[in-house]
Amino acid sequence: MPAITPMLWFDDKAEEAANFYVSVFPNSKITKVARRPAGAPGETGDVMLVEFELDGQTFSALNGGPMFQFSEAVSLVVACKDQADIDRYWDALIAGGGEESMCGWLKDKYGFSWQITPAIIPELMAGDPVRAGKAMAAVMTMRKLDLAKIEAAANS
Repeated sequence: MPAITPMLWFDDKAEEAANFYVSVFPNSKITKVARRPAGAPGETGDVMLVEFELDGQTFSALNGGPMFQFSEAVSLVVACKDQADIDRYWDALIAGGGEESMCGWLKDKYGFSWQITPAIIPELMAGDPVRAGKAMAAVMTMRKLDLAKIEAAANS
């Protein structure tokens, strides 16, 4: 099967964003930077495409211009093992001009959407419907998710 790689379209901050993302996630790195060749739209020699890995997952980032913007219709989910991970990723991704949303969602300073969630959420939502409803009701009251409060609500 061919590799499937998410492509993130930036106006002109692909390299800056990729460097930011690899600084947030462990085991991450920039793997390739391609510059605009003569004849391509934009300034010859400017960064056009950045390939990078976030903890082993390959991504591409394109400096494609201002015609397309990110929306919440596409986001990346970070499944966190504990509250310390939730706090760390939330704080890192919101830093420098990001914005909070509801239910564990945020936009980073580049406008890209992330969901910072406890890894246990699918288990809580897929079992007993009463327990799932209690967990969901707790999640709906939060911005950054509080794992202890979600588990307490689910188990009440």
